[in-house]
Amino acid sequence: MALKSLVLTIAIMAVLSSMSHAGEPSPLQDFCVAVDDAKNAVFVNGKFCKNPMQVVADDFFESGLNVPGNTSNPLGSVVTPVNVNQLPGLNTFGVSLVRIDYAPYGLNPPHTHPRGTEVLTVFEGTLYVGFVLSNPGPNMKNKLFTKILHPGDVFVFPIGLIHFQFNVGKINAVAFAGLSSQNPGTITIANAVFGSDPPISNDVLAKAFQIDKKVVDYLQSQFWWDNNI
Repeated sequence: MALKSLVLTIAIMAVLSSMSHAGEPSPLQDFCVAVDDAKNAVFVNGKFCKNPMQVVADDFFESGLNVPGNTSNPLGSVVTPVNVNQLPGLNTFGVSLVRIDYAPYGLNPPHTHPRGTEVLTVFEGTLYVGFVLSNPGPNMKNKLFTKILHPGDVFVFPIGLIHFQFNVGKINAVAFAGLSSQNPGTITIANAVFGSDPPISNDVLAKAFQIDKKVVDYLQSQFWWDNNI
């Protein structure tokens, strides 16, 4: 009976442990305002904590999301983030925000957020959005979920999955999105695959994409625009 109880206890602890590490750890203090200077600071969750006696209201404040971003680039879109790098007071809180501006037919290209789920709402314009599931079982394809969004509509992109937004309208579009991480990260697929430094071997990419090496060389020679400012 004691052994069964021990096994049950270990099983419950394992489940609780896995649940507690499914996302960012909960803060153990009221706040931990991020600071780059390590002097008299404590390192917590990727950033140093500012001395609480030196924390001010501006550490929890950021302005400017009312200002449209510059979409004059090859993608026709720009992402304006408010994460721990712009708003130090977000440190340890596991949330962040972005504004995304789209020119007519502008694209926020396929990308992933390795550390955060995204919930997006359209403020202006019409967006075609979607995400692709992770690798399925044998003889199955990666399923695509898409939707046309209008002002006031909301769509969720699960953590780590490839997703995109495309402005299908003839006018500018604006969206705001919340993410379940203070620093969700962004991996733009084309940039990462064809614009890495140093480049991925063209032997690898030619075989992976089942294309000629000359096509790979051409793609790697292009300038891959980053629309995250």
